Amino acid sequence: MLEFPLLVADLGEKLGEVTDQFGIKWSLLIAQAINFLIVLYVLHRFALKPVLATLDKRQAEIKAGLDYAEEMKQKLAESEEKQKQMLNDASRQAKQTIEEARQAAKEYLDKQTREANEKAAGMITRAEESIEMERRRMLSEVREEISRLVLLTSSRVLKKELSEDERNRFLNAATEDLRNN
Repeated sequence: MLEFPLLVADLGEKLGEVTDQFGIKWSLLIAQAINFLIVLYVLHRFALKPVLATLDKRQAEIKAGLDYAEEMKQKLAESEEKQKQMLNDASRQAKQTIEEARQAAKEYLDKQTREANEKAAGMITRAEESIEMERRRMLSEVREEISRLVLLTSSRVLKKELSEDERNRFLNAATEDLRNN
């Protein structure tokens, strides 16, 4: 087995040959590596960090916007549901109000019909009473006229002039006779 120091020395010698062959100079390679690290740090510090911060900020704003949109979507759905409920309630109230109005109108019509019937019945009763009174008055007048005619006929038949007292007696008797018949 080969020993470790010989191995490292052998590796170092071969590495030196390769670097010489490719024209690599260690001092320049290390300087370029340091420059790369400095440029990497400057880019990270002044370019990448602000860009990442802006990206994070924008992602947060987008997330907030999406959350807000989702919240508004839920509120809109709730609002639409409330609106539907309010419309259903309003429709139900309108139907109830219409039904109450119909019922009130029917009751009013029934009441007015009853009152009109009562008034008509009253008018008919008064008219019947008036007709009865007029009939009685006319019968009385007819009786009186008939009595007068009977008296006139009797006096002509008897060819005698009756006194006032006799006339009244005959008139009353004839009138009484007609009333009883």
